[in-house]
Amino acid sequence: MGNADLRELAALSTVSLDDVRGSVVAVDAHNWLYRYLTTTVRWTRDEVYTTADGEEVANLVGLVQGLPRFFEHDITPVFVFDGGVTELKDDEIESRREQKRKAKEKLEEALERGDKIEAARLESQTQRLTTVIQETSRELLDLLDVPYIEAPAEGEAQAAYMARRGDADYVGSEDYDTLLFGAPLTLRGLTSKGDPELMDLDATLEAHGITWEQLVDVGILCGTDFNPGVKGIGPKTALSAVKEHGDLWGVLDARGLHVEFADRIRDLFLDPPVTDEYEYDADIDPDVAAAREYVVDAWEVDPDEVARGFERIEESLVQTGLDRWT
Repeated sequence: MGNADLRELAALSTVSLDDVRGSVVAVDAHNWLYRYLTTTVRWTRDEVYTTADGEEVANLVGLVQGLPRFFEHDITPVFVFDGGVTELKDDEIESRREQKRKAKEKLEEALERGDKIEAARLESQTQRLTTVIQETSRELLDLLDVPYIEAPAEGEAQAAYMARRGDADYVGSEDYDTLLFGAPLTLRGLTSKGDPELMDLDATLEAHGITWEQLVDVGILCGTDFNPGVKGIGPKTALSAVKEHGDLWGVLDARGLHVEFADRIRDLFLDPPVTDEYEYDADIDPDVAAAREYVVDAWEVDPDEVARGFERIEESLVQTGLDRWT
C-alpha cells in the first residue's frame, strides 16, 4: 500500500472537485475498492451486502456510493486493475495475510465477548478482494459504462504511465508510491467526503532539488511495497543522504549498507511492466436500471442501502446531459 513516510516530502495541496471538472482520472482500482470495501464492512450491517448463500459483496455498495462523486463533477474515472503480482512483492503480501489472520483471531475473541464496536473494526481489517468481488466489480462497471483497464502488473504503475502519456489527467490513489511510479499529478482522498489532495511530482522534485530517480532512491531507503527499507533511515535522512552521495548506490557504499534486489526494485518504479494496448471512451452511457437490478436482485443487496447512490447517479447524468439511459 505504499510508504506513508513519503508524505513528509510530497508537495501536497487541497483542491476542489470543481477544479478538476471534465478531467479523466486513472483510478488505482484495487486501492479505491479496498478503501470502500473496508469502510462499508465497518459501518454497515453485514446482512445488507450478504447473499442467502453467504457471499459478501460489500464492494457493490461501495461502488454505488462512490461513483456519484465522479459523475456529479463530470469526471471520467478509468479504473485500472492489478495484473500479475510482482515476485518481489511476495513478502509484503505474506505480511498482509499474517495481519489479516491476527485480525481474524481478535475478531473471534471480540464476538465471543460481545464487543460489537471492536468486532466491526476488526472485521474491516480482514477484508480482501475475493474472486467474486473482482468479477462483480467489473460487471457493475460494465453496466454503468465506466471504463476499466487490466494492467499487466501494478495498477498504480499502469495508471501513472497513462498520466505521463497524457491519456489521463490525474492518477487516483491513496498511495504515495504513485510519486515513485512517476505519476505527474495524483488525487488522494477520492473515497472521502471532503476535498481531495493534489500530489504534484514536479513540485516535489523542485522543492527538494532532486530528480525522479533520486526520489525513487529515497523511497527504497525508506521502504516500499517491494522492500522493508533500511532500519533507522527515515525520509529526511534518506533525502539528505541521496543528495550528498548522488544516488542509492552512493549511499549504500558510503554507509556500508545493502538492500537486496535494489537494482530490480529501482527498475520496477522507473521502468515497470505496463501496456499501451488499451482504449476507452470517456463518453459514458450507463444503464442505471440494469445496474440497479444487478445489485439488488442478482446479488441481493438491500435496496435501501444503494437507493440514494443510484439516485445521485441518475441526477448527475441529467445535469451533465447524459440522460440517454432514460
